[in-house]
Amino acid sequence: MKYELVVLGGGPAGLAAAIEAKKNGIKNILIIERDNELGGILQQCIHNGFGLHEFKEELTGPEYAQRFIDQMGEEGIEYKLDTMVLDVSGDKKIQAINSVDGYMEIEAQAIILAMGCRERTRGAIAIPGDRPAGIFTAGTAQRFVNMEGYMVGKKVVILGSGDIGLIMARRMTLEGAKVEAVVELMPYSGGLTRNIVQCLEDYDIPLLLSHTVTNVKGDGRLERVTVAKVDENRKPIPGTEINYDVDTLLLSVGLIPENDLSRNAGIVLDRRTSGPIVNESMETSIEGIFACGNVVHVHDLVDFVSAESRRAGINAAKYIKNEIKRNEEFVEIDGTNGISYTVPQKFRKENIDKGLEVFMRVREVFKDVKLEVRCGDEVLMSLKKPHMAPGEMEKIMIPKVFMDKINTNKIEVTIKR
Repeated sequence: MKYELVVLGGGPAGLAAAIEAKKNGIKNILIIERDNELGGILQQCIHNGFGLHEFKEELTGPEYAQRFIDQMGEEGIEYKLDTMVLDVSGDKKIQAINSVDGYMEIEAQAIILAMGCRERTRGAIAIPGDRPAGIFTAGTAQRFVNMEGYMVGKKVVILGSGDIGLIMARRMTLEGAKVEAVVELMPYSGGLTRNIVQCLEDYDIPLLLSHTVTNVKGDGRLERVTVAKVDENRKPIPGTEINYDVDTLLLSVGLIPENDLSRNAGIVLDRRTSGPIVNESMETSIEGIFACGNVVHVHDLVDFVSAESRRAGINAAKYIKNEIKRNEEFVEIDGTNGISYTVPQKFRKENIDKGLEVFMRVREVFKDVKLEVRCGDEVLMSLKKPHMAPGEMEKIMIPKVFMDKINTNKIEVTIKR
């Protein structure tokens, strides 16, 4: 099988990228999705709040996904469901398998990686104690409740205040469960402010900051969760333990970009994001292999995923048509003074059309600071930021007019107090 473009993943990132590539002149496109339907994680996100940036209206996850599925159908893009990609090579050959076609070898002129991310599990954070039933990642619980029709428990503690954990606190409450507390290791929440308000405060669910789970007990089924306050080194403080008699513990302790295929292909990964290092075209370290969405870095809003993925789709089309300028003189973007990472991590000035959109996260909560872009001692641009938090992604646009002022191989994005 030969295609101009193969997109790995049929979630919001893959759909947006494929549609944009088709609109930019690429006719022979294949989307490969391992689930039995398109739409990815959005299909289990039945709450609203999606699409405010993309469609200027509030949609549920399935509604948002359906908008793109409909567009994909109108464009006549080919896709395969229930198909597992086994391997991707650096020369853009894909091995995949399903129950209809069997084993397949697929060749592509360009590949877009859009595999999304996965949840950290109990094993990843080493919670001590028994090994009873009743411990779920928040996303697994969300799928059981919203799609499979199973109620996962009646009395619940949630560890981690990421957006999925916050949303599941509300969801479990609406289904009749008692959420005793949401427990957060850090001194600030990892979720969006709107979710803290709408999912916890509106339902009087306690948020315990600087706390963690120190033990779980249960014979067969979970019976008790022990929570303790932590010090500035995130170590439990003896004597601060609180015991909750619950039957369910949900874990919302972080998401990891799904990059086993990327790693096997030899793509260079960023240790800060666990995703591929990409340039202004969303191209990875291997020419002709692009990446977008949560496989690159974990997003808060699916609207941002769609925007980023369109950029990958446009540039994959340019690559196939040999329209990307191949000067290898990259300018690196360095995040300092509280900036955790930037995406892209590097860029070529000659490929910037209107401006360079840069996504980033901060390491801690900042109030009333300036976000500066510097080239050496010169401040290219400065933005006032009344509030910045790790749970909320930041993005800035560096206009093309500033590109001529960049005379070094590195610029710096920094926070000035």
